[in-house]
Amino acid sequence: MSGLIALLDDIATISKVAAASIDDVAGQAAKAGAKAAGALIDDAAVTPKYVQGFKADRELPIVWKITRGSLFNKLVILLPVALLLTVFAPWLITPLLMLGGAYLCYEGAHKIASLFHASDTHDSKAHTHPEGDGAALEEARVAGAIKTDFILSAEIMTIALSTIPASDALWVKALILAIVAVGVTIAVYGAVALIVKADDLGVHLAKGRTGPVAAFGRGIVIVMPHLMTLLMIVGTAAMIWVGGQIIVHGVHDLGWHLPYDTIHHMAEAAAAAVPAIAGIAAWVTTAFFDGIIGLVLGLILLPVASMIINPVMQATILPVVQRFTKSRE
Repeated sequence: MSGLIALLDDIATISKVAAASIDDVAGQAAKAGAKAAGALIDDAAVTPKYVQGFKADRELPIVWKITRGSLFNKLVILLPVALLLTVFAPWLITPLLMLGGAYLCYEGAHKIASLFHASDTHDSKAHTHPEGDGAALEEARVAGAIKTDFILSAEIMTIALSTIPASDALWVKALILAIVAVGVTIAVYGAVALIVKADDLGVHLAKGRTGPVAAFGRGIVIVMPHLMTLLMIVGTAAMIWVGGQIIVHGVHDLGWHLPYDTIHHMAEAAAAAVPAIAGIAAWVTTAFFDGIIGLVLGLILLPVASMIINPVMQATILPVVQRFTKSRE
């Protein structure tokens, strides 16, 4: 009997450890997803444009194709690469994170520059829709969306990897990255599906009805364009801020402390100036100067990216993802 009690006690102890490990994995996955908010918001803001012009019954299938491609990007390509980095080249994580941060700065700066027609250096193929028949156009748009997703997914996975303690076991890192990959993909493309069908829902509620339900439907139709504009603005600002923050922290980790220390001192001064809202003042100051650095870097990168990043993606990663997408149909 004493042996059985001891065995049960050991099982209970193991169960507690396992539960704590699961909680820790879930907590780290949530933290990693939150750190990647800038890329997530922009992904959700950009993707709906890829279904514009198609019949309503093709919108969700297109979103599903892009979702599959996004999962392939994260789970089949990026997750193994991330794990290999942790084993064989952990020193590469910070430079790769900075490379992704630079891309976020570039994308955000391009969107701002385009408002003033200040740049025609961006690869138009990555952000415009090709012509053709329905099926060919759909495939082209899906491929373009998956290409854009790959870059954002790479940044998301690198950010997630950078938040995981180096001491964690490889299987823990793999599990956290897998949870982040699936979770953010569901969150982004679930939101995209809701966005692209919101107009249809509004029309359905308003059609042939009167009273509060019809008014609510008309309100959805009226609000959605403004919501998309707001989402695009927030996404652009988040990209520039997150990208700048990644660069500032990256150069700090690599040994150049001036940008980080300067911003940190200014944040402390702002907090001291308004002690009633010290935390908010410090965060706003930090985000503002991170954003300024991100915007300046992005504007510098505009002419470079179209000659290097997009051609490399076009020649290497995109063909692999396209073949996978077609093979799954």
